[in-house]
Parts: sequence; C-alpha cells; structure tokens
Amino acid sequence: MKDINDSTSNQKQQNTFLVIVVTIAALGGLLFGYDQGVISGAINFLQVKFHMSNSMAGFVSGAIPLGAMVGCFIAGFLSDKIGRKLVLFMAGILFIVGSLSCAFADFVPVLVIGRLIGGLGVGMASTLVPLYISEIAPESIRGRLVGAYQLAVASGMFIVYIVNAIIANTHTVQWNQATGWRLMFAAGAIPGILFFVLLFLVPESPRYLVKIGNQSLARDVLTKIAGAKEAEVEVNSIKESISKDKNASLRLLFRKGFRSALIIALVLAIMQQLTGVSAVAYYAPLIFEQTGMSTNAALVETIVLGAVKVMFVFGLMYLIDRGRKRLLLCGSAVMGICLFALGIIFTSTSFNHVVDIIILLMVLIHTIAFELSWGGGVWVVISEIFPTSIRGRATSLASATLWLATYVVTQLFPMMLHGLGGSKTFSIFGICCVIMFIFTLKWLPETKGKSLEEIQAYWASSNK
Repeated sequence: MKDINDSTSNQKQQNTFLVIVVTIAALGGLLFGYDQGVISGAINFLQVKFHMSNSMAGFVSGAIPLGAMVGCFIAGFLSDKIGRKLVLFMAGILFIVGSLSCAFADFVPVLVIGRLIGGLGVGMASTLVPLYISEIAPESIRGRLVGAYQLAVASGMFIVYIVNAIIANTHTVQWNQATGWRLMFAAGAIPGILFFVLLFLVPESPRYLVKIGNQSLARDVLTKIAGAKEAEVEVNSIKESISKDKNASLRLLFRKGFRSALIIALVLAIMQQLTGVSAVAYYAPLIFEQTGMSTNAALVETIVLGAVKVMFVFGLMYLIDRGRKRLLLCGSAVMGICLFALGIIFTSTSFNHVVDIIILLMVLIHTIAFELSWGGGVWVVISEIFPTSIRGRATSLASATLWLATYVVTQLFPMMLHGLGGSKTFSIFGICCVIMFIFTLKWLPETKGKSLEEIQAYWASSNK
C-alpha cells in the first residue's frame, strides 16, 4: 500500500513539474500573440498620427514577421550552440525592449525599429518554445503540450484585443491618436518581464544536455518528468540517436528521408499562412469596418474573435494526440469553405445587419477551424520532425519560412483588399486551402505516439 501511495505521490510531483515548466515556456507564445495582435488596434490611430499611406501601414505591420525571420535564424543556430534556455532569456529581453521602443516612438523609423526588435523576440520564441516543449514532453502527450504554445499565442491575442478595445472605447479618438496607441504597445512589456523572471525556474532541455555530454543533469531533468527508470531509458535512447549523427550539419537535411522532412516542414510553414489567418488577425478591424462598422465596434468584434481562438485551442490540445494528419485535413477543408463563402458575400457592394452577422460567423468558423488544426498542428509537426543533433537549426529554417510567408501576406493583404476587393482576395486564400488539403493527404506522415528518436529513425530509413 505504501509503494502505491509513494508511486502516486511521485506521479503527481512529476505531473506538477511538467505543467509548471511547460506553462512558463509557453508564455513565450503569449508574448508572440500580443506583439502580433497589438497592431490591429493601433494601426488606424498610427496612420492618422504619422500620416501613413496604406503601403507604409502595411510595412509597419509587417515589421514583426520581418524581424521574426532574422530571430528564427539567430535562435536556431544559437540554441544548438549555447542551449535553448539562454536564447529564451534573450527573447524575453527583446520583447520588453521592442514594446517600450514602440510605446515611446515619435517618428516612424523608431516605430519600425521597435517592431523589428519585437519581431526578433517573436522569431526566437516561435522557434524555440515548441521545440523546447517537444524535447521535454512524453511522446504520449507531446502534441497536447506543444499545443499549449498555441493556447498561449491565442491568449496573448485575446488579451491585446481586450486592451485595445478598453483603451479605444474609454477615450476620444483624438486622445487615442495622440496617446492611446502608446499604451497599447507599452502594456506588452508586462508579460515580457514576467516571462524573463519565470524562466529562472525552467531547466535546460534534456536532449540538448545529452548532446553536450551532460548526461547526469539530463537524467535529473527527465527523472523529475517521468521517473528514474524511464529517465535512464530515455537518456540511452537519446545518446544512441545523437551518436549516429555526431558531427551532423545541415547537409543531413539533404539526405534521402530527411530531405522529405525538410520539404514537408517548409511547405506546411508556408501553407499555414496561406489560410489567410494572419490577414484576418492583423486586419480584423479593417475587415469589419469595410462592412460599415465603426472603429470601436470593430475592435469589440475582434474581442469575440480572440475569445473563440482561446476556447478552441483547448480543442486542439484534446485532439492533436489522436492524429496530426486528420486534423490538418479537416481544418483545410472547413477554412476553404469559409473563405469561398466570404468571397461570394463580398461580391455585394451593400451590407446590412444580416450580412454583417454572416461575415462575422464565417470569420469565426474560419478561426475555429484554424485553431483546431493548422494553428498549433503545424508547430507540433515542425517541432518533432527533425533530428536532435540539428533540431534547433533545422527548425529555424521552417520557422523563418513561416514568417517570410507571414510577411508577404501582411504586406499584400491590405493592397489585395483595396485593389482586388474582398471577393477575389478571400477566394484566392480559399484556393490555397484546397492545395493544402491535397498536399497533406498525399505527403504528410502520421507522427502521433512516436518518440522523437522513432521519428528520426523513420526519416533515416525512408527512401523518399
């Protein structure tokens, strides 16, 4: 009886430790979501304050993904050299500096620099947080725990939507144009500070520790997560996997098998943005305004969008370990239907209350489908698909590709919406969803329930 009680107590301690570590790491996603979403409330006021053209507004919005591309490469290469944890600290500092730089900007170049600095932090976090969680999580619930990152991203966007709406709706338009947008940016420094401080409680990735020869510390970390017996098995498995590619470089990704893994990761990264999700996230108020709503009403509608994102990420966390591929297929199909429906609706030049509700409903369903599938699912696949010896650098390539796609979409979307109109713009994204469905069906293997070492062995033995 005592052994059973001790075993139960140990399991509770292990679960508690794992939850604490994953929660702290996932806060990097919250900062990502905040920095990504803050521009949706500030952009209208910034355009008036700094007399911005539509193209300049697009560039300011796109500065985050532009900086993130560079941040991904920095994070990938540094994390394989100095560890995951130190680079996460760097990301936290960049979040804080970026937020405050934007808040105190008096000139557009300073604003752009602040957004680029924040983007560096976003790129680092988006590369390393899913990677870190995947390296520390048991394979049976790895998808769910990496999904916590997407939950944090959605929570960050929800929080910033609320902050934006409160500031915009409690002050005059003139005050918001002069000061309100500054508060929207400044508030982002608060979670940045929290993330930096809490990182002191997080251990280094056990797989990185084995890679640098610190097997004892890796064993200690894994023991806290899974118990001594399982930790010993895991350490030996990691050692064996790393020893096969002891002097591995990025050239490993161009071997048969691993080459397919690279192609799949890069294509999934691009496709995640071709769902139109970043366009909706950045410009949701503009979309709603085009239907005739006021700026403040549009920001309130965006809060609803943010709440939906948070709620349905829980669905992703519940479903992802039942199969990555099935979720991605269903998500691309539903999003495609919603985008084609929006394309049809926007053929009309007149909007009324009923049409406004239908548009909101289509945007919400699109958001639900994304959060249940491609939102976190792509990050899960990217975080687990590469060999341990070069995982940081390889993941950075996929993450940078994703941010390049984000940058292109955020630059083109306002121009597409203005030049092509809503109908053609949303129809183009709908066609992309059809292509995503076909690619996923034909090329993506199922990785649920497999350890990272088993996935690596699969690619090593593949002839594709």
